[in-house]
Amino acid sequence: MNHQSCILRIKSSYFSFSEKEKQIADYVLKDPKQMVHKSINQVADDLDVADATVFRFCKRLGYKGYQAMRIALAADIVTPIKDIHEQILESDAEIDIASKVVKSNIRTLEETLNIMNSEVLERAVSVLNAARKIDFYGNGGSGVIAMDAHHKFIRTGKSSSAYSDTHMQLMSASQLTEEDAAVFISHSGTNKDLLDVLSVAKENGAVCIAITNYATTPLSKQANLVFYTVSEETAYRSEALSSRIAQLTIVDLLFVNFMMKNKDRVQDSIQRMRNAISIKKM
Repeated sequence: MNHQSCILRIKSSYFSFSEKEKQIADYVLKDPKQMVHKSINQVADDLDVADATVFRFCKRLGYKGYQAMRIALAADIVTPIKDIHEQILESDAEIDIASKVVKSNIRTLEETLNIMNSEVLERAVSVLNAARKIDFYGNGGSGVIAMDAHHKFIRTGKSSSAYSDTHMQLMSASQLTEEDAAVFISHSGTNKDLLDVLSVAKENGAVCIAITNYATTPLSKQANLVFYTVSEETAYRSEALSSRIAQLTIVDLLFVNFMMKNKDRVQDSIQRMRNAISIKKM
C-alpha cells in the first residue's frame, strides 16, 4: 500500500471506514488543496471531532501521523494522478496517439488494481455465488458494460439479466428479493435514474454492488459493496472513456472468480451453450 497516493489510499479504504472516518475522508476528497494548509486542530474544529480522531484516521491510512499524511497529500497535488495519462498533442502521428491511448488504458488498469479492496472482492464473489439471480444495471455507456456482464454470466448457468431502459430497470428491481444480487455500473455515481433503481433494490433486500469512479458519490455511499475505477480526463480523452476499460475488467475478474468456484457446473453450462449456438455456424 505504501506506493499508493494519499487520495488513492482514501478511496480504496472508504468502504471500510467508520462514519467519522468517512466524514474526514469526504472532507479531504472534496478539497485536498485546502487540507494541505490546515493544522490538525483546524480540521478537527471544522468537522467537530477530536484531534485524536483525525490522528487515528491518518494512522488507519498507514501514515505515522497527520503531518506525514499532509505531506503525501501535498505530493498528490503537485504531481496529480491525472499526469500518468499522457496528453495527446495535435502534432502527434497516428501511431503516437495509438501508443498513448494504449498506455493510458494500461495505467488505468494498474491504478484500478492498486486500489482494489481484497475483502470487497471476496465478499462480492460470495454474494454472486450465493445469489438466486443477478441483475446488471447501467445507463448510456454503462448500459453496454451491464450487457457485457450479462453476456458473460449467462454462460455460467446462473440466472442473470441486464437492463438499460429506466422503466425496465425499476420493474426488474421491484421483483428482487433477499436471495438476489444487483450490480450497478455508473462512472459518475450520480445518475438519478440509477439511484432510484438502487433504492428499490435495497428496499427489497437485494445485495447491491457498485462499480464506479468516485468514493464520495451517492452510488458508492448507498451500495453494499463498491468497486472503484481510476481514470482521469485529458483534452482528447474523457475519463468516462478510459474508465470503461476498467469497468469491463472488474466484470471480468468477478466472472473468472465465479467460474473458478463453480468449475463443474459451469463447464456443463458452457457445453450446453456451445451445443445450442453451434447451429449458427456454417
